[in-house]
Amino acid sequence: MPLVKKGPEHSPKQCQAQLLPVRDALEFLSGKWKLPIIISLSFGNKRFREMANEIQGITDKMLSKELRDLEQNLLVKRTVYDTVPVKVEYSLTDYGNSLDNVIDALRSWGIQHRKRIMKKQ
Repeated sequence: MPLVKKGPEHSPKQCQAQLLPVRDALEFLSGKWKLPIIISLSFGNKRFREMANEIQGITDKMLSKELRDLEQNLLVKRTVYDTVPVKVEYSLTDYGNSLDNVIDALRSWGIQHRKRIMKKQ
């Protein structure tokens, strides 16, 4: 649904209908680590240590917490292989991959914003 702009048919109810889902999405995806984890997994399945090495600055405790949260929200799948030692791998679900367009849009906007700001300096 396209964004409804202010006009004669604008109402507070329409504003809330636009605002609430955006707020929900931002509330879940905000923070320092969820998007970097999702972006890391968008390049393929990863083991815990691979992600920890790729995502600079994240602690093991925080990575573990965020992966559990992403798994509970059906964005990430955790697969345990019956090997010795046990192998655990993480991947994006189809639902997690549905964020591709959102991330691409944020990346494009960020590139344009950075160019605009750098011109001002």
